Amino acid sequence: MVTLEQVMTGMNLSGNEDQGATIQIYMDEVMSFLKNAGIPESSITVGLVVRGVSDLWNYGGAKGELSPYFWERATQISY
Repeated sequence: MVTLEQVMTGMNLSGNEDQGATIQIYMDEVMSFLKNAGIPESSITVGLVVRGVSDLWNYGGAKGELSPYFWERATQISY
C-alpha cells in the first residue's frame, strides 16, 4: 500500500506537513483512478503514484493533466 509519507518523500516534500493535506487529495484521486482502471492495489507502485500526483499538482502550474509516462505505465501495469 502506497502511503502519504512515501509520496511526500518521492516529491521531495518530506517534513513539509503544510503540503500533506493537498498531496493527500491528489494521492486519493490517483489511487482511485488506478483502482477503477482495474489495477490491484498490490500492483500500484509508489513511483507511479508520485508521477500522477506530480502531474495533477504540477507545482501550481494548473495544467492538471496526466503525463504520457503516467498513462503508459498505468496501461502496462494493468495488463
